[in-house]
Amino acid sequence: MDRPRASRAVVVGGGIGGLTAAIALHQQGWDVTVLERAAALTPAGAGIGLAPNAQRALDVIGLGDRVRSLSAWQGDGGLHTPRGSRLYRTDLSAAAERFGGPLVMVHRATLVDILLSALPDGAVRPGCTATLADAGDERRPAVVITQGGDLEADLVVAADGINSAVRRALFPAHPGPRYSGYTTWRLVVPAPDRPFAPHETWGRGHLWGTQPLKDGRVYAYAAAAVPAGGHAMDDEKAELLRRFGAWHQPVPDIIAAAEPDEVLRHDVHHMAEPLPAYHQGRVALLGDAAHAMQPTLGQGGNQAIEDAIVLAHHMDRGPDTGPGLAAYTRERLPRTMAIVRQATRVGRTAMLNNAPAVAVRDVLVAALSRLSPGLVLRGFDGTADWSPPGHTYAAEAAKTHPKTR
Repeated sequence: MDRPRASRAVVVGGGIGGLTAAIALHQQGWDVTVLERAAALTPAGAGIGLAPNAQRALDVIGLGDRVRSLSAWQGDGGLHTPRGSRLYRTDLSAAAERFGGPLVMVHRATLVDILLSALPDGAVRPGCTATLADAGDERRPAVVITQGGDLEADLVVAADGINSAVRRALFPAHPGPRYSGYTTWRLVVPAPDRPFAPHETWGRGHLWGTQPLKDGRVYAYAAAAVPAGGHAMDDEKAELLRRFGAWHQPVPDIIAAAEPDEVLRHDVHHMAEPLPAYHQGRVALLGDAAHAMQPTLGQGGNQAIEDAIVLAHHMDRGPDTGPGLAAYTRERLPRTMAIVRQATRVGRTAMLNNAPAVAVRDVLVAALSRLSPGLVLRGFDGTADWSPPGHTYAAEAAKTHPKTR
C-alpha cells in the first residue's frame, strides 16, 4: 500500500519569519522548501530585540532556550535627551515580571543560524528567485515559478518582505506600504571602553538607541525625519557624525568605532491601509509582506515570528488549507494592524520636529516618569504578554522529525 504524500509547503523568503514558518510546518509533518533570493542567508550587521511574546513563540518549536542562551538580557536603561538628561527610567525586572520574561537582544545573524539548524539539509535554496504563477484553490495546488522549474504546493507562505511581489500579485489594487517620514541607520560595533546603560534618546526629529549584545559588541540604531530616498553626500558614518556627533556618550564613541561601509541605511515604511486578508487561495502572507510596521515598538520581527507559529497551528496535514488560512487571517489581521497603528503613534511622538512640541513632549514624559512609572509598560499590555495558541509540538516533532543538520 502506497504511503500518502506529505503536504508540501513552499516558503518564499528566507528571513526570520519565513524560516520560523518553515520549521513549524516541518515539525508538523509538512514537506517544506524555502526559496531565498539572496545568495547567502547571513543578514547584514543588525540586532533584533525579542520580547517575551516572540520568545514564547520560539518555545513552541523548541528554540527559545537556545536563543535566550545566546542573547543579551536587557538591563535597566532609560529614555534621554541629546544632552544626556534622563526623561524616563526603564525597569526591565518590572517588565519581565509583568510580561512573563525578559527582553533579550540578539544579532540577526545568530538568530538566522539557530533557525537554519532546525531545518533539514536541502530545505533552503539560496539564490533562488520565485514568482507566484497561481494562488491555487480547493481544487488545485498553488504554483511557484523558479529558475529551477515550477513548484506545485498545497501551501505557499509569502515571507518576501516589505516589497513583497507575492502581495502585489494577490492584491494588485492595494497601495502597499507608505513612507513613514523618516530614515534609519543601524550598526554593530565593539563596545566602547567607558561603561554605559542601554538607552534610547529622543531629539528634535532625531532618535538614537544603544543596546549591548552578548558577544561584547553593541547594536545601535538611529533615525532622522528626512525626505524619502536620501543618501549621504560622502558616507553614512559621516552623516551620523554630523547629525549625532554632539549627543551624549556613548553616541559619539559608537559612531567613531563604526566602519563606514558597515553602516546600514533604510527608509521606513509601514502598512497604513490594512490588506483585505492575509491569504488568498493557498497563499498566506507573513511578516512585513502582510503588515509592515514602524520599528518604534520593536515588534516587527516579533510579529513575523508570531505569524509563523499561528499559521502552522492552523494548518492540518491534509491538502485542504482553506479553513486554516481563513482562521489565520481572522486571528492575525486585527492584532497586527492594531500594533501597526500603535507603532505609528509612537513614531509620530518620537520624531516630532517642532521645537515647542518637542519641549512639551519632554516635559510630559518626565512628569509621567515621576507620577506613573508603570505607564510605559502598560502600553505593551496585550502585545508582550501574548501566548501562542494550542499546544507545544516541538517535543513530539523531535521524535518523528529529528534534527538533520
